[in-house]
Amino acid sequence: MQNTPQIITKVYDFLIYLIPQIEKFPRSQRYLLGERLEMASFDVLEILLEACYSQTKLPLLRQANIKLEKIRYFVRLCKDLKLISLNRYEVISQKVNEIGVQLGGWIKQQSARS
Repeated sequence: MQNTPQIITKVYDFLIYLIPQIEKFPRSQRYLLGERLEMASFDVLEILLEACYSQTKLPLLRQANIKLEKIRYFVRLCKDLKLISLNRYEVISQKVNEIGVQLGGWIKQQSARS
């Protein structure tokens, strides 16, 4: 996996951190908010993997960007509902922001090419 773009690795590492946090949610939220957050995160990974191998990357990258924005709101909701601690919220937010910066750079690069 040495040719894997860094953003893919960041999303993968984000999932490694996030999944155990979601497993700690109360049952009522694990299958509602937790599942939505988890699925949106998996969607970002899948869309970025598709973009790596696609000729037309920009539409996929924009789609991933929208999913990432949804993740931001889901994570904020988790914090406000006290499903995650403020400390964990900061860690998760930092990871999401790092992914966002890299995704923004990739979108900018692809926009310049078109």
